[in-house]
Amino acid sequence: MKTYLVIGGMALITFLIRYTMFAVADRFSFPRWFEEALRFVPPAVLTAIIVPSVLPAGGETLPVPQLAGALAALLVGIRTRSLLPVILTGMTVFWLVRWFW
Repeated sequence: MKTYLVIGGMALITFLIRYTMFAVADRFSFPRWFEEALRFVPPAVLTAIIVPSVLPAGGETLPVPQLAGALAALLVGIRTRSLLPVILTGMTVFWLVRWFW
């Protein structure tokens, strides 16, 4: 019973924190330069997540399937500027190279 209360309390706190942000979001206005800078946050976060898995750490061998998938995804992303083809291409190339490698 105590576990359910803890989980319920955590869910309530999480909901209130997020709801508060949405409830008061229309009352605030960020400067134009800040809004423009926020556009770079998602690519920066994704890059920080993906690059360590694609490029080897010091002394490790090159992860060929990961690198091939990332390069294919990069090329498709530059060409299409659409997320779904990038994901599908990257995963397809990764699995094909991994299967044949």
